[in-house]
Amino acid sequence: MTGEAGGSLPKILVVDDETAIQRFLKTALDNGEYAVHQAENGHAALAAAVSLRPDVVLLDLGLPDLDGVEVIRRIREWSQVPIIVISVREREDEKVRALDAGADDYLTKPFGIGELMARIKVALRRSLQQVPDPVLQIGALCVDLPRRRVTVDGVEVQLTPTEYDLLRLLASHAGKVLTHSQILKQIWGTAYVEQPHVLRVNISNLRRKVEPDPSRPRWIVTEPGVGYRLKDEE
Repeated sequence: MTGEAGGSLPKILVVDDETAIQRFLKTALDNGEYAVHQAENGHAALAAAVSLRPDVVLLDLGLPDLDGVEVIRRIREWSQVPIIVISVREREDEKVRALDAGADDYLTKPFGIGELMARIKVALRRSLQQVPDPVLQIGALCVDLPRRRVTVDGVEVQLTPTEYDLLRLLASHAGKVLTHSQILKQIWGTAYVEQPHVLRVNISNLRRKVEPDPSRPRWIVTEPGVGYRLKDEE
Protein backbone atom coordinates (compact mmCIF):
# COMPACT_ATOMS: atom_id res chain seq x y z
CA MET A 1 0.00 0.00 0.00
CA THR A 2 1.18 3.52 -0.74
CA GLY A 3 -0.20 6.87 0.31
CA GLU A 4 0.45 10.54 0.89
CA ALA A 5 0.14 12.47 4.10
CA GLY A 6 -3.15 14.26 3.89
CA GLY A 7 -3.63 16.24 7.11
CA SER A 8 -7.33 16.86 7.53
CA LEU A 9 -8.21 16.09 3.91
CA PRO A 10 -10.76 13.29 3.38
CA LYS A 11 -8.88 10.03 2.84
CA ILE A 12 -9.70 7.98 -0.25
CA LEU A 13 -8.51 4.36 -0.34
CA VAL A 14 -8.21 3.09 -3.93
CA VAL A 15 -8.17 -0.72 -4.16
CA ASP A 16 -7.21 -1.93 -7.63
CA ASP A 17 -4.47 -4.20 -8.96
CA GLU A 18 -4.22 -2.40 -12.32
CA THR A 19 -1.32 0.06 -12.30
CA ALA A 20 -2.92 2.19 -15.03
CA ILE A 21 -6.16 2.58 -13.03
CA GLN A 22 -4.24 3.37 -9.85
CA ARG A 23 -2.25 6.04 -11.69
CA PHE A 24 -5.37 7.49 -13.32
CA LEU A 25 -7.29 7.73 -10.05
CA LYS A 26 -4.28 9.09 -8.17
CA THR A 27 -3.87 11.86 -10.76
CA ALA A 28 -7.60 12.64 -10.90
CA LEU A 29 -8.26 12.66 -7.15
CA ASP A 30 -4.98 13.98 -5.73
CA ASN A 31 -5.94 17.58 -6.50
CA GLY A 32 -5.83 19.20 -3.08
CA GLU A 33 -9.31 18.01 -2.09
CA TYR A 34 -8.44 14.45 -1.06
CA ALA A 35 -5.56 12.41 0.33
CA VAL A 36 -5.27 9.37 -1.92
CA HIS A 37 -3.97 6.02 -0.63
CA GLN A 38 -3.71 2.82 -2.64
CA ALA A 39 -3.86 -0.95 -2.11
CA GLU A 40 -3.28 -3.52 -4.84
CA ASN A 41 -5.08 -6.54 -3.37
CA GLY A 42 -7.79 -7.55 -0.92
CA HIS A 43 -5.58 -8.32 2.07
CA ALA A 44 -3.73 -5.01 1.71
CA ALA A 45 -7.11 -3.26 1.45
CA LEU A 46 -8.36 -4.84 4.69
CA ALA A 47 -5.17 -3.87 6.50
CA ALA A 48 -5.38 -0.31 5.16
CA ALA A 49 -9.03 -0.01 6.14
CA VAL A 50 -8.04 -0.77 9.75
CA SER A 51 -4.87 1.35 9.95
CA LEU A 52 -5.89 4.25 7.73
CA ARG A 53 -9.61 4.54 8.58
CA PRO A 54 -10.42 6.03 5.15
CA ASP A 55 -13.43 8.25 4.54
CA VAL A 56 -14.29 6.50 1.25
CA VAL A 57 -13.14 3.22 -0.33
CA LEU A 58 -13.03 2.84 -4.13
CA LEU A 59 -12.96 -0.91 -4.69
CA ASP A 60 -12.39 -3.06 -7.76
CA LEU A 61 -14.07 -6.49 -7.54
CA GLY A 62 -11.49 -8.41 -9.60
CA LEU A 63 -8.64 -8.59 -7.11
CA PRO A 64 -5.85 -11.20 -7.34
CA ASP A 65 -6.29 -12.69 -3.86
CA LEU A 66 -9.82 -12.02 -2.55
CA ASP A 67 -13.05 -11.40 -4.41
CA GLY A 68 -14.12 -7.79 -3.93
CA VAL A 69 -17.48 -8.87 -2.49
CA GLU A 70 -15.63 -10.74 0.26
CA VAL A 71 -13.63 -7.59 1.00
CA ILE A 72 -16.91 -5.65 1.33
CA ARG A 73 -18.34 -8.25 3.72
CA ARG A 74 -15.24 -8.22 5.92
CA ILE A 75 -15.16 -4.42 6.13
CA ARG A 76 -18.87 -4.34 6.93
CA GLU A 77 -18.27 -6.57 9.97
CA TRP A 78 -16.86 -3.54 11.80
CA SER A 79 -17.14 -0.39 9.65
CA GLN A 80 -19.76 1.64 7.79
CA VAL A 81 -17.21 3.51 5.65
CA PRO A 82 -18.76 4.34 2.25
CA ILE A 83 -17.66 1.79 -0.36
CA ILE A 84 -17.97 2.64 -4.06
CA VAL A 85 -17.36 -0.31 -6.36
CA ILE A 86 -15.51 0.46 -9.61
CA SER A 87 -15.52 -2.62 -11.80
CA VAL A 88 -15.62 -3.94 -15.36
CA ARG A 89 -18.29 -6.42 -14.27
CA GLU A 90 -21.49 -5.22 -15.93
CA ARG A 91 -23.88 -8.04 -15.08
CA GLU A 92 -26.80 -6.99 -12.93
CA ASP A 93 -26.37 -9.95 -10.57
CA GLU A 94 -22.77 -8.86 -9.89
CA LYS A 95 -23.96 -5.37 -8.97
CA VAL A 96 -26.69 -6.78 -6.73
CA ARG A 97 -24.20 -9.10 -4.96
CA ALA A 98 -21.88 -6.18 -4.21
CA LEU A 99 -24.67 -3.87 -3.05
CA ASP A 100 -26.33 -6.56 -0.95
CA ALA A 101 -22.95 -7.26 0.69
CA GLY A 102 -22.85 -3.64 1.80
CA ALA A 103 -21.42 -1.51 -1.01
CA ASP A 104 -22.94 1.97 -1.21
CA ASP A 105 -22.58 2.56 -4.92
CA TYR A 106 -21.40 0.94 -8.15
CA LEU A 107 -19.65 2.41 -11.19
CA THR A 108 -18.86 0.34 -14.27
CA LYS A 109 -15.51 0.87 -16.01
CA PRO A 110 -14.92 2.93 -18.02
CA PHE A 111 -16.53 5.84 -16.19
CA GLY A 112 -16.27 9.62 -16.34
CA ILE A 113 -14.21 11.29 -13.64
CA GLY A 114 -16.97 13.87 -13.18
CA GLU A 115 -19.44 11.13 -12.29
CA LEU A 116 -16.96 9.53 -9.90
CA MET A 117 -16.33 12.87 -8.18
CA ALA A 118 -20.08 13.39 -7.76
CA ARG A 119 -20.52 9.91 -6.23
CA ILE A 120 -17.60 10.51 -3.84
CA LYS A 121 -19.12 13.80 -2.67
CA VAL A 122 -22.47 12.13 -2.04
CA ALA A 123 -20.76 9.36 -0.08
CA LEU A 124 -18.79 11.84 2.04
CA ARG A 125 -21.84 13.97 2.71
CA ARG A 126 -23.80 10.93 3.83
CA SER A 127 -21.00 9.58 6.03
CA LEU A 128 -20.73 12.89 7.90
CA GLN A 129 -24.35 12.61 8.99
CA GLN A 130 -24.59 10.61 12.21
CA VAL A 131 -28.33 10.28 11.63
CA PRO A 132 -30.42 11.08 8.57
CA ASP A 133 -31.50 14.71 8.32
CA PRO A 134 -34.95 14.93 9.95
CA VAL A 135 -36.21 17.01 7.03
CA LEU A 136 -35.02 16.12 3.54
CA GLN A 137 -35.54 18.82 0.91
CA ILE A 138 -34.85 17.91 -2.72
CA GLY A 139 -36.07 20.66 -4.98
CA ALA A 140 -39.84 20.83 -4.56
CA LEU A 141 -40.00 17.51 -2.67
CA CYS A 142 -39.90 17.72 1.14
CA VAL A 143 -39.89 14.66 3.41
CA ASP A 144 -40.40 15.64 7.06
CA LEU A 145 -39.50 12.46 8.97
CA PRO A 146 -40.46 13.53 12.53
CA ARG A 147 -43.91 14.71 11.39
CA ARG A 148 -44.38 11.91 8.84
CA ARG A 149 -45.31 14.62 6.35
CA VAL A 150 -44.52 14.74 2.63
CA THR A 151 -45.08 17.82 0.48
CA VAL A 152 -44.47 18.75 -3.14
CA ASP A 153 -44.35 22.49 -3.86
CA GLY A 154 -45.70 23.05 -0.35
CA VAL A 155 -48.79 20.90 -0.94
CA GLU A 156 -49.14 17.90 1.35
CA VAL A 157 -49.23 14.52 -0.38
CA GLN A 158 -51.40 11.76 1.09
CA LEU A 159 -49.50 8.47 1.11
CA THR A 160 -50.53 5.04 2.32
CA PRO A 161 -48.52 3.72 5.31
CA THR A 162 -46.57 1.41 2.98
CA GLU A 163 -45.84 4.19 0.48
CA TYR A 164 -44.62 6.42 3.30
CA ASP A 165 -42.41 3.68 4.75
CA LEU A 166 -40.93 3.13 1.30
CA LEU A 167 -40.21 6.84 0.80
CA ARG A 168 -38.82 7.12 4.33
CA LEU A 169 -36.41 4.24 3.67
CA LEU A 170 -35.21 5.82 0.43
CA ALA A 171 -34.92 9.22 2.12
CA SER A 172 -32.91 7.76 5.00
CA HIS A 173 -30.39 6.50 2.43
CA ALA A 174 -30.67 9.40 -0.03
CA GLY A 175 -28.09 9.19 -2.79
CA LYS A 176 -27.44 5.49 -2.15
CA VAL A 177 -28.59 2.61 -4.35
CA LEU A 178 -30.87 0.20 -2.47
CA THR A 179 -31.33 -3.19 -4.12
CA HIS A 180 -34.72 -4.78 -4.63
CA SER A 181 -33.98 -7.39 -1.97
CA GLN A 182 -32.79 -4.79 0.57
CA ILE A 183 -35.99 -2.78 0.16
CA LEU A 184 -38.27 -5.81 0.19
CA LYS A 185 -36.67 -7.14 3.39
CA GLN A 186 -36.95 -3.78 5.15
CA ILE A 187 -40.53 -2.96 4.15
CA TRP A 188 -42.25 -6.31 3.71
CA GLY A 189 -39.96 -8.88 5.35
CA THR A 190 -37.86 -11.78 4.10
CA ALA A 191 -40.91 -13.68 2.81
CA TYR A 192 -41.28 -11.09 0.03
CA VAL A 193 -37.69 -11.09 -1.26
CA GLU A 194 -38.70 -13.15 -4.30
CA GLN A 195 -41.72 -10.93 -5.10
CA PRO A 196 -40.24 -7.85 -6.81
CA HIS A 197 -43.60 -7.05 -8.44
CA VAL A 198 -44.84 -5.89 -5.01
CA LEU A 199 -42.07 -3.30 -4.95
CA ARG A 200 -42.60 -2.22 -8.56
CA VAL A 201 -46.31 -1.59 -7.96
CA ASN A 202 -45.65 0.51 -4.85
CA ILE A 203 -42.84 2.49 -6.50
CA SER A 204 -45.18 3.20 -9.40
CA ASN A 205 -47.94 4.38 -7.03
CA LEU A 206 -45.47 6.51 -5.07
CA ARG A 207 -44.14 8.15 -8.21
CA ARG A 208 -47.67 9.00 -9.33
CA LYS A 209 -48.14 10.94 -6.10
CA VAL A 210 -44.81 12.77 -5.77
CA GLU A 211 -43.20 13.00 -9.22
CA PRO A 212 -44.13 15.88 -11.59
CA ASP A 213 -43.92 13.39 -14.48
CA PRO A 214 -44.08 9.77 -13.21
CA SER A 215 -43.01 8.43 -16.62
CA ARG A 216 -39.76 10.41 -16.33
CA PRO A 217 -38.95 10.28 -12.62
CA ARG A 218 -36.93 13.14 -11.27
CA TRP A 219 -36.31 12.00 -7.70
CA ILE A 220 -37.00 8.25 -7.39
CA VAL A 221 -34.52 6.88 -9.90
CA THR A 222 -34.41 3.30 -11.21
CA GLU A 223 -31.08 1.48 -11.29
CA PRO A 224 -32.00 -1.09 -14.00
CA GLY A 225 -32.01 -4.65 -12.75
CA VAL A 226 -30.60 -3.57 -9.39
CA GLY A 227 -32.93 -1.34 -7.39
CA TYR A 228 -33.75 2.31 -6.70
CA ARG A 229 -32.05 5.48 -5.53
CA LEU A 230 -33.59 8.65 -4.14
CA LYS A 231 -31.57 11.59 -5.45
CA ASP A 232 -30.30 13.76 -2.65
CA GLU A 233 -30.04 16.89 -4.77
CA GLU A 234 -31.52 18.32 -7.98
